Order: sequence, then C-alpha cells, then structure tokens
Amino acid sequence: MPPIQFGILMVPFQTLDVAGPLDILSCCSKDVVQDLESDGFPGSEGLTEKSIAIQFHHIGETMDPVTLSAGFTTIPTTTINECPDLDYLLVGGPDTLTFKLSEAFANFLRKHVKAGRGLFTTCTGALAISPSGVLDGKIATTNHGVMNRARRLHPDVKWTVEKRFITDGNVWTAGGACAGMDMMAHWVMKNYDIRLAKLSFAALDYTPRDDKGNQVFPQ
Repeated sequence: MPPIQFGILMVPFQTLDVAGPLDILSCCSKDVVQDLESDGFPGSEGLTEKSIAIQFHHIGETMDPVTLSAGFTTIPTTTINECPDLDYLLVGGPDTLTFKLSEAFANFLRKHVKAGRGLFTTCTGALAISPSGVLDGKIATTNHGVMNRARRLHPDVKWTVEKRFITDGNVWTAGGACAGMDMMAHWVMKNYDIRLAKLSFAALDYTPRDDKGNQVFPQ
C-alpha cells in the first residue's frame, strides 16, 4: 500500500494545533514504531508491521519561512503548485483577527475537499478557512471562544459547541489545540489497530479524551 500523503497548510498557526496531531501520527509511523520495538518499548511488540506508512508535506504559497506562535519559524517543504496529490490536509489556527485567507489557499482547499479528500482543522483553523466555502452546509466547530464571531461571519456553516471535535463526511473539525490532538487520536483509533494507537499515546505520555471531554481509557 502506498504511503499516506498528508499535508499541512502553512498559515501562521498556533504551534500545538499542528505539532500535537502530527506527533500522534508520527508515533504511529513505521520509522518510529520500528525504533520503539527495537528498543523494547512496552506494548510495541509486533506492531511495526501494523504501523502507518505516511509522508508529511508542509505546504506554502512559496518556500518563504512562516512564523508560528511563540516565535517558532518553519520552512515549507513544498508549495501549493508542486505538492503531490494529498490524501489528507490539516489546517491549524492562526490569529483570525489579523489573518486573511489568500485566494490561492482558498482554491487549493476547494479542490482538495471537492475531490473527497480528508480535511482536518484545529482551533481557529475552521474559522480561518471558512471564506473558502468548504465548510458551508457542514456541521463544524472551532475554538469555542470565537464561536459567536464564527456564526456572525459565516452563517452558512452549521457551527456547534456541543462537541470538542466533530466529523461531517470527509471533514473533521476540532476546538482548541488539545481537542485537535484528541480528534487525531480518534481518527487513528477508528482506522488502525487499537494497540498501535495506544503505543503512540504511551510514547507521548498522553491520555486522549472523547468529544465530550471524558477520558477514553479511564484509570
């Protein structure tokens, strides 16, 4: 099976919005699981063959560096004109009081979603991409602290604060940064061996919660 092509839209997002979900995926990847199994990490036995083949693409409009929260700066690995066809795309949340989605990014998002590919957003990411129209008619959430503004600016989206993360077709949206980690954790648990998911969580010393905030694996 060819590797999953997983893209990250390089907007000036809050670092954890993307770093958290990506580390959950990365800890399920073949290279990491193989290292864990070789090192005798508890629960890793026999999981290399069940690990995820995945390639990450950090996608910019150009190859110019992008400044994230807390002073982090990152460099795209590809551009919207050069990246391969993606299976999934993740958008973290920028400061939506100052960020404006470019038409180039908006068109990229429309093409991706129209093709039926998977889209994840974390925190204000959903609000940030709403001008593209890809969330119109869909049930979605965003950082609950900006929900009033989201509803006012984009009434065609079926915004909800009933859940910390929610799925509507090929679109997954999450509230705050840690809700984004839980969203990705549930995607892994839904699509892969639960032992692989638990290995990733253990490697990160992370306890996932469900869409209501309850621990998935109560102590």
